[in-house]
Amino acid sequence: LGDTMIYENIRALREQNHLTQTELAQKLHMAQNTYSQYETGKIEWTAPLLTQLYGVSVDYLLGLKAK
Repeated sequence: LGDTMIYENIRALREQNHLTQTELAQKLHMAQNTYSQYETGKIEWTAPLLTQLYGVSVDYLLGLKAK
C-alpha cells in the first residue's frame, strides 16, 4: 500500500503542478527516463530525493497525512 501511494502521489503532484517528466527530471538533475523509472517504481526513491520534489513531507507522499 505505502509504495503504491508514493508513486501515485508523486505523479499526481507533478500533474497538479503542470510539469512534464522532462521538466521535473531537469529540476532533479537526471535524465527523463531515469525520472520515469522513479515515478513508476522501477527505481526506489531515497528520502532526500523525495523531499526535493515539491517541498512536501515524506509522510504526505506515503499517504500518512494531508498536504
